[in-house]
Amino acid sequence: MTDIFIDADACPVKEEVYRVAKRYGLRVVLVANSWLRAPNEEWIELVIVGGELDAADAWIVDHISPGDIVISADIPLAALCLEKGAGVLGPRGRPFTADSIGNALATRELMSQLREMGEAGGGPPPFEKRDRSQFLQALDQMIHSIRLKRG
Repeated sequence: MTDIFIDADACPVKEEVYRVAKRYGLRVVLVANSWLRAPNEEWIELVIVGGELDAADAWIVDHISPGDIVISADIPLAALCLEKGAGVLGPRGRPFTADSIGNALATRELMSQLREMGEAGGGPPPFEKRDRSQFLQALDQMIHSIRLKRG
């Protein structure tokens, strides 16, 4: 069975994941560095990993299986999850794939260097209603794709 793991501390689409997971009967695992509010449902689990750097990422990688789905904007985490056979979806609906992860890692490194040199600043654009819609569509497509592969 497919489980959905959420890198939860800064995830803006948790409510959307809950709705989709409930519709499909999937388990959701929220992984966070500190307590956060989550619905009191038997199919939702909150795992608190502590404040160590990348603790949530390490926990997710250790607990996912092929065919699970990970929701995260963290590109290095996405690469590790893809290696383990999980599907990975960014909160704006961008799926990470074996074909796209190399470019994503390279772009992340380039932007990091530009920020260090003072050539680039700011962060991602504000999260909009359109992003939620794209995320919902992409999550639905990913679930269908995994179900087709599993038969």
